[in-house]
Parts: sequence; structure tokens; C-alpha cells
Amino acid sequence: MRKRAKDEEARGVPLPHDVRVLTHEQAQAFYNRMGAKQDWQAFYEAKATHDLIAHASFETAQAVFEFGCGTGAFAERLLTAYLSPEAQYIAVDSSATMIRLAQARLARFGSRVTVEQTDGSLRFGAASGSYDRFVSTYVADLLSAVDIAEMLSEAYRLLRPEGLLCLVGLTPGPTWFSRLVTGLWTGIHRLAPSLVGGCRPLELRTLLQAHPFLLEYAHVVTAFGIPSEIIVAKRQPEGREA
Repeated sequence: MRKRAKDEEARGVPLPHDVRVLTHEQAQAFYNRMGAKQDWQAFYEAKATHDLIAHASFETAQAVFEFGCGTGAFAERLLTAYLSPEAQYIAVDSSATMIRLAQARLARFGSRVTVEQTDGSLRFGAASGSYDRFVSTYVADLLSAVDIAEMLSEAYRLLRPEGLLCLVGLTPGPTWFSRLVTGLWTGIHRLAPSLVGGCRPLELRTLLQAHPFLLEYAHVVTAFGIPSEIIVAKRQPEGREA
């Protein structure tokens, strides 16, 4: 673990609050077991994802890439009420269970949707500049700092000029009660990451600073004492600083 921290520091990656994360194989196994139970997390996730939808102009999107689609609940919500009938949606996840659930959930949208299982890699086969939205909700907080940096780099590659990066994740609390909740969460994560699904509170806005995105919207919402950070950032042209 110390070696991983040194590797991340050497690569100039801003470290999260800790660097003990589940391996790709451990995360895949956890979410294979979790299955449809993931949807119960909507009690605190729904408020944040609603805020993301309100600020990411999905109604103008023609091609959406979702990294870590889970059961397909967020994709279903966008396809049903926010995306145009012509919009295409690509959803990927490393969990075979989540892929099966997402495929069943999204089957009614036909050829508009492609659901694919990945091997845990953060590089995808799509051509550069293929999408105008890159979406990932409650996934970055599962990844190491190095993997987050790779995800953001791949999002930049996949997005069209001025396409939008759309992220939601757990974050440190802005109030005393939410700070208490996230403090307990972080403590549990340090002891046994699998007890909280491998996720821990991060500051996505800080991690984004090292990448060529222009921050368009950043906000923290709290539901049942659990704070989530919403980020919408625009892809900048190559060679231009964010």
C-alpha cells in the first residue's frame, strides 16, 4: 500500500483522503454479490443525480457514455424523460451481475442502448470524440487516485470538443452532522473498504484541477446526512489549460 501511495505521488496525482481501495477484482466480486440491492442507495443518491440532470443539459445530448452503469437505473431515467428519441447511450460496467440487470432494464429502448461488460480496464474501444456526455455516478469514490486520473484522461479522449463531463460522488460533509457521517464512513473504509462497497468521500473538484476541463457547475447536496458532490465540466481544446 505504501508503494502505491509513492507511485501516485511520483505521477503527480492528487491523493484522496486515503489510498486503501478495493482491487478491480474485489470490486467486481462485491458488486456481483450486491446485485439489485444497489438500487436501495437511491435514498441518498436520487437528490444528487436529480441535481446533475438539472445542470448537464441532457436534452441536447446525442451520444452519452456512462462508466459504471450499475443496474441501469440512471440510464433508464435519462432515456425515459430527458434524452431525445434519437440519442444513443453506451453503458459499461465490470460486474456481470450489473450488466445482466442493466440489459434487462434497458431492453425496451432497443438499438438506442448498448450495454457492455468491461474487464476492469479504464480504456475503452470507442473512437476519440464519440460522445457529448461522459457520465459516472458514485464510481470515482471507489477508485484509486491513479485510476481516477486515468478515468478523467479517457473521458477527455472520448468527449467531443466542449462535451460535458458529468460526475457525482460521495464527498466530505459541509455541516457538522454530515461531517460526522462522512467521518464515520471514512473510518470504516480505512478498516475494511468492503463494508462500504469500497467507496469513500472524495473532493472531485480538487482532483479535476489537474485535467483540461473547465468547471461549469459544482455543488454539494446532502440527503439523510450523506453528502454528495455534483460536477459538470466542459472539455477544453487540447493545449488549453482548464
